[in-house]
Amino acid sequence: MSNLKVLMFGWEFPPFFSGGLGTACYGLTKGLHEQNVDVTFVMPQGPESMHAEHVNLIIASNMKQYRIKLTAVPSLLQPYLSAAEYTTAYERHAEKLQNESFSGKLYGKNIYEEVYRFSKIAGRIAQSEEFDIIHCHDWMTFPAGIEAKRMTGKPLIVHVHATEFDRTGGNGVNQYVYDIERSGMEYADKIIAVSQFTKNKIMECYGIPEEKITVVHNAVDFPHVEPHHIKASEKVVLFLGRLTLQKGPDYFIEAAKKVLDFDPHVTFIIAGSGDMEARLIDRVAQLGIGNKVLFAGFLKGADVDHAYRMADLYVMPSVSEPFGITPLEALRNRVPVIISKQSGVSEVLKNSLKVDFWDVDELANKIISVLNYRALHHELTTHGALEVQTFNWNVPAQKCVAVYKDVLARPPATSAMMEVLARAR
Repeated sequence: MSNLKVLMFGWEFPPFFSGGLGTACYGLTKGLHEQNVDVTFVMPQGPESMHAEHVNLIIASNMKQYRIKLTAVPSLLQPYLSAAEYTTAYERHAEKLQNESFSGKLYGKNIYEEVYRFSKIAGRIAQSEEFDIIHCHDWMTFPAGIEAKRMTGKPLIVHVHATEFDRTGGNGVNQYVYDIERSGMEYADKIIAVSQFTKNKIMECYGIPEEKITVVHNAVDFPHVEPHHIKASEKVVLFLGRLTLQKGPDYFIEAAKKVLDFDPHVTFIIAGSGDMEARLIDRVAQLGIGNKVLFAGFLKGADVDHAYRMADLYVMPSVSEPFGITPLEALRNRVPVIISKQSGVSEVLKNSLKVDFWDVDELANKIISVLNYRALHHELTTHGALEVQTFNWNVPAQKCVAVYKDVLARPPATSAMMEVLARAR
């Protein structure tokens, strides 16, 4: 019997990735390999050195052992890119438009046109690839999945890692993005949500029936890590993530001030980049704690684990976190964690301290407790490190395979449905 074949669309994958989605895609596809699933992963190319990844074969060569074939699509599409940022990138690279591998012009003048063009390329790729099922990650690839389904009639799975309500905190939801998310969910044969937290949001905000959604929690990889030891002379508290409203870095800073008022021998490190960075730097200056708060910028690769190993405590104060892989990465490095109750990972992670993101007094109290009570620090570290061993990517991969098989066992789409899909453009 031949292996199950999946055509997967995403926009993050190592070495070009900006956050948890790239990590999740890598881990999930690796887990799918262990389940004897062949994955063709299609993603847009980064805006710089467009041929470097493809020619250098950094991704392709590493992934061959996992039976993943990567098709790189020349594109400016990037994760978390705003419309204004996309326009700037488009203008910077306009002179390259005549040198694309696909006939005609690929780049769009705005991010919405780019999503549409990516979907058209996706349809062409789908016609040339052999696969059983389509699997898409988050809104930018949902039109690609719809087009691939329209062109081939193959079933579509959409994997929701975050919604527009998570990214905006429910304030100023982008109607265009919302409409794409809802269309993807409606056209999909099945929806995978990364947590019950996300499943509830899909039902409440998008009107999707409960039976159409399956929860598959994320996991974490386990590379070799060095032992971690608490430092007696210096205490380091780490925030690692995008500097956006969703991740709550402003609450981290307010709590840092309260901690430093109690114990000035603590250093706070903020690792990441995003649209809140300038505002956060200004707030740190206003609070007079600039010498105790370090901005490390965006980290990737080995630098991420190095940052964890520098820390005595990791804090994830997210306002709305569909899952949250970073606490698992911290525990993998034997660093205790404090996490927001407004996160999917809080559903499954027992050996952690949990707070409401807005309660900076309680967050500060818990930070002080972990840093000063060695027994508590040891308990969270030891039991957390043992617990995180159970978060293996083979488990979510097995659940995804079960979803694939369930969908493939259903009768083919009716002609009426195919007519609807044919009009979806």
